[in-house]
Amino acid sequence: MSEHKVAVVGTPCEIMAASKIQHYTKSPIDFKIGLFCMENFSYSYFIELLKEYDLTMDEIEKFRIEKGYAFLFLKNGERLRIPLSTAKTVVRKNCNICVELTSETSDVSVGSIGSENGWSTLIIRTEKGEKVIENAIKEGYLKTKELTPSQLKLLEKIASNKAKENSENINLRESKARPVLYQREKTDNGILEEINESDFTDLRANVINVGACVLCGACEYVCPEKLIIIKDSKPRKKRSKCVEDCHECFAVCPRTFIPEKLRNDLSKKIGDYRKILTIKSLRHYEGQDGVVVTTILDYLITKKIVTETIVIDKKDNLPWKPVAKLTKDVDEIVKASGTKYSVCPVFKPLKQLKEDMI
Repeated sequence: MSEHKVAVVGTPCEIMAASKIQHYTKSPIDFKIGLFCMENFSYSYFIELLKEYDLTMDEIEKFRIEKGYAFLFLKNGERLRIPLSTAKTVVRKNCNICVELTSETSDVSVGSIGSENGWSTLIIRTEKGEKVIENAIKEGYLKTKELTPSQLKLLEKIASNKAKENSENINLRESKARPVLYQREKTDNGILEEINESDFTDLRANVINVGACVLCGACEYVCPEKLIIIKDSKPRKKRSKCVEDCHECFAVCPRTFIPEKLRNDLSKKIGDYRKILTIKSLRHYEGQDGVVVTTILDYLITKKIVTETIVIDKKDNLPWKPVAKLTKDVDEIVKASGTKYSVCPVFKPLKQLKEDMI
């Protein structure tokens, strides 16, 4: 069996799933780059919204969300500005219970909030993350400067507002008997007891059927019997009963109970961290602000710190439909740069990797 070390890029819920996979299973996930995320859009509903503007996905060159608008840069050179209040009508419903903006269980978190145009805000959270960034700067991959107090204050304000608003949504859901398990405070022993008594039936009842599934594909990846598949935009099981008594699908879901060491502390607006910087690439120029994620992945692959990385590319036959790919090719990493603002089963490539390693 060969040694695999995989870098994962994801939104807060996807990074939480990656962290739970690391916590509960043996996993090739080695480095986590978290993205700042307010919400994601339903791909199918966004297509319907575009019809109101006589547009199709195929006409869009680039998305950007800032200053209360969703900006659509079209291939014909024009720019469409959609009020965020309108765009929010096609936000995926599970996003309304997310209290995390900055991917707090990642090694490093990246986003544009707080930094000037052309730069990204970088939150370094772990010793591993700090070493990678320091060396990438020394070796000419990235340049950096300090985040100003006012920039940090803006980031914290937006993170706090998201947590407050969605905490209210959580309370409303629970008052209507629609469980939001991941925000319940339980001891690790209590969580293990819940896991040992729960399987996909409980996952379906407490997460999938109540609109809390984030479609990350963690349950599909860990299932030892290959019974779980992502179909029709949600996880399904091929047969009713499992042979093995593993409970892993319930354990790794980012919307079931969170272990104490990974749990979001709402008193800390952007979570625990070692350092915050504003940062920009010296290697790449096409992509999201600062092109920082692409450059970090380039560094990780080039320096053989990881063996592969999961990137989110676009399907060839469905414009802007995201698809997860496992690659060690820097050109593929560059091609996949840029935010897609929709979701896909990000851990699906690890399923194939696991099968290849058997």
